[in-house]
Parts: sequence; C-alpha cells; structure tokens
Amino acid sequence: MFEKVSPESIGVKSEAVQSFIELLNKRGARMHSVILARHGKIFGEFYWKPFNKDFNHRMYSETKSFVAIAIGLLEEEGKLERSDKIVKFFPEETKNGVPRFLDEVTVEDLLMMRTSGMTPGSYDTGEFDRVKLYFNHKHHTRPSRTLWEYDSNGSHILSCIVEKLTGMALLDYLKEKLFNKMGTFQTATILKTKGGHSWGDSAMVCTSRDMLSFGQLVMQYGEWEGERLMNEAYLKKATSKLSDNHYNHNDYAFTHGYGYQIWKTEQDGFAFLGMGDELTICLPSKDFICVCTADNQGTDNAYRNLFTWELFDTIIDPMLDDALPENEKAQSALNALSSSLELRAVKGMPDSPFRAEIDNKEYLCEENPMGITKLSFHFAPDGTKGEFHYTNPQGDKVIPFGVNYNVFGKFPQTGYINDVCFEPTTDGFMMDDAVSLAWFDEKKIMLSIQIIDRYMGNMSMSFNFRDDYVAVYVYKAAEYFLHDYCEPMNIELTVADARFIAKKN
Repeated sequence: MFEKVSPESIGVKSEAVQSFIELLNKRGARMHSVILARHGKIFGEFYWKPFNKDFNHRMYSETKSFVAIAIGLLEEEGKLERSDKIVKFFPEETKNGVPRFLDEVTVEDLLMMRTSGMTPGSYDTGEFDRVKLYFNHKHHTRPSRTLWEYDSNGSHILSCIVEKLTGMALLDYLKEKLFNKMGTFQTATILKTKGGHSWGDSAMVCTSRDMLSFGQLVMQYGEWEGERLMNEAYLKKATSKLSDNHYNHNDYAFTHGYGYQIWKTEQDGFAFLGMGDELTICLPSKDFICVCTADNQGTDNAYRNLFTWELFDTIIDPMLDDALPENEKAQSALNALSSSLELRAVKGMPDSPFRAEIDNKEYLCEENPMGITKLSFHFAPDGTKGEFHYTNPQGDKVIPFGVNYNVFGKFPQTGYINDVCFEPTTDGFMMDDAVSLAWFDEKKIMLSIQIIDRYMGNMSMSFNFRDDYVAVYVYKAAEYFLHDYCEPMNIELTVADARFIAKKN
C-alpha cells in the first residue's frame, strides 16, 4: 500500500519539495509530519523526530469529516435521511419541549454547519453532558440554513446519532464498513466524552498514513482498490461547495467554501482540518494528497495559511502530468534533509554571562493565580542543559530542558485528562513533553514546553530579570489543560496567559 517513489517520477522536482520543507522550518512551524502523494504513491514522507510513521497522532477536528462519512453510510443503509429533523433522534432531551428554531434543524443542516446557533462549550454552563447542553433553549438564535458558523458541538451531535442508530462506537462502525476492508486504522482510537459517547468532533487518534488512506478513499469517491465501499454521489456532494464560509471580507486558505464537515480549497480541492494544523488536503484534478500533522495552536492559523499557500505555489502549481528526468543529487539532498528533521526547539543565544547570577538561586513568588510559590534554574556546568524547579499547589516540580534543543520527558503536572474528555485522572498520569530553553538576551530566558501526547499543547514561559527581581509571563495554547499555569478561567479555553513577579531569596 502506498509505494514510495521519487518526486520526479510523478512530475515534481525534488528541489521544490526540499524548499517547501525548509520553509516550514525557517518560519518556525512546529511540524510533526508531512506526506505528499500522487496517483496513490508517496513521493515525500517526512517526520520530525521523535514522531514517526507509527505514531498515533491526535487529529482534532479532522474527526468531523469521519462523522460526515459515517452519516453517508447510514443513509445508504436506510437508517436515516439527510432531511430528517434531528429532534427525532433525541426524544429524552426534547420531552419537555424543543427550543425555538431547533425543531427545524436537519441532519444536513448540521453537516453543513448552518445550524440554529453555535452551542457554547461546557465551560459556560458547567454542563458536561454535551448532548443535553445542545438542546438548551437559550443557544438557538436563528433559523437554520442562514448563517454558516463553526458549530463543533453540532458535529458531536451527528456522532451521537451515528452511535444511536448503529449501537456501535463511531470508530467500530467505520472499521466494519470501511477500514477493515482497507487494512488501515488498525491501531487507531477515538477518545470518549463523559457519558461514553465518542468525542466525534475532536478525538480521532491515528497515524499520518491512516489519514492518507482516508483522503484517498474520499478522493476516489468511495472506491478502494477496485471495490466500491461507499456511495459515489454522496461523497461528490460532501466534497463540493454547499455553503460560503466567509466570516468577513478577508480571504484565507480555507474560505473557498464548505461541504459536509469538509472544507474546500483553491482549484476545487477539499480538506479535513484539525486545530493544531492537522491537515489532509486533496486535489482530485491532480490526483494529489498532502497530509500534515503539527501543533501550531495559538498562532491564529498563520502557519495553516503559510503551509497551504506554499503547498500550492511550490508543489502543486508547477506539477507536471509527465515524469521528469531523475535527479539523484537532488533526491539525495532531500533524503538527507528528511533524516535530519527534529521537532522545533526554541532558539536563542547559547549562553549568557548572567547565568552565574541566577544558577541555583531561589526566587520567591508574589501571590499569583497559579499558586506558584518559588522557582529556580539549575544549569549544567557548561550551560548546555539544566532543570527548571518550581513549587505549585501539587508540590515540588522539576522540568529538565536543553539549551536550544529539546529534552524529552514527562510534564510533571498530574490530574490531566487522558482518554475521556472532562474526566481528570487520579492515577498519577503525566503527559509526554519536549522542553527547550534559550537566552533571548543577556537577562531574558524563554522556556518552551510542548506536550506531545494524546492531547497536544504548548506553553512558553518568559523570565525577565532585573536586579533581584524576575518578571514572568506565561502563555499557553492547549485545550482542556495547562490551565493551572495561567489565570483562573474556563478549562476548555485553548489560549490563555498570566503574569507575576518573584524576588531572589
């Protein structure tokens, strides 16, 4: 499955692929993987260590596209119609009445994200039953099929409909209908929400090659290795522009329209998108697919736009229908680049004379919302690595770091959710991390923490010294966790920050 070939064999220059990957590194994107494929063959496959082809990566909102495919399969089985009103599937939640406008919302309205109102997250209400939350009267403010608005909870409702009608978990149903026949998604999982439903809008965990196979199936409109697995007409409609998805007058990489939980691209392509820049971009006219995983949360889609526009400009637009002459020198350089890729670390000066002033010195923190009472840095004699020590309400914590390179370990905070949304763990579970530190000037340190587990997230801590004081700025981009390190807030919020000062003891 997915033979590996040279770029030249499918009409792309190796130098173009190298330029594309080097640009992502140059611009500081936190990349995890990129796969480039054409005619069912891989002509570029890149993993930034420690990621590899077997790593099961959280795909976040790419999960929504799987839900849309499951809905199409149910329609084929005659278990629903897209014109069905969604209230018919939830008699218990609507037994005391149906909110204004919600009574007219159909399955297709949810698929197109043209619903009666975007239901806020549970952080606004304290309600962790997301199905119950969706049927709250105050959230439905307009007739459906008017405004296009990204309604993640509406996607979760679709997933729940799938599980109600099949009596199966979402992934089990997709495996039975598709993936077992394809031989893919065999190590995949979908995390759960409280109550046991699959987290259908955010929590597919699978490999990059799994995503490639899914893109290939959809781009071939339901055919796999000569066998029809799904209805062609449904997939052609699902990947077409059914709604305009501009929020304002600005154009972005994915404001080319929206289908059924699937985004449109330029050149009549389509894509599945996840919030950390998990992307699967499919271009039927060129028989081309690109898969990307990353964690660029907190960058306002800047890297998503960069990635997509550069992909079209550098790889897709110059792509030829005929093979090019093989270029062994360029291919060798591309292979060397592939072997050298490592997860981005924060970069700065290698050392500072000020290090001696803070090494092994304890700083006592003024009162702050995070409850951090003291902190200190402990460097190796040569200054190339060290440990950040601090005390918070959980006790004494230690984070090892490399100076201008990553040290891989466990983030020391416990109690964070693992398999179940909203469900903190009590078993001492800690997430995998990658931590680097850099001197940004003589008296400024930046500590970069990347969470690389079933939940992806990142946090930076800036330490700015003057005399006996240090001013600390913390910025986090992670959904449902790392909130202990920022101002008190709703735990679902992805981006948050905090500031405090400390004085040398």
